Amino acid sequence: MKAAATMSPAGKLARESRFADPDAAFRLLAQAHRDLGERESAAFNARLVLILANHIGDEEVLREAVALAREAS
Repeated sequence: MKAAATMSPAGKLARESRFADPDAAFRLLAQAHRDLGERESAAFNARLVLILANHIGDEEVLREAVALAREAS
């Protein structure tokens, strides 16, 4: 488990990058959308979000992530 400094004060959501190579992770996500139309890309994102949410498996962390994502929009 990561040190407390990487977690939010109120919960368990990691706020700092946990990737050894964040740029490679971003490229992987960007490349996954290559050759997809707008609807296909949105459907891919929805499937990926559900897969990763299931992997997290913690409703408190998921709530924090949803709140953080909404703040950024």
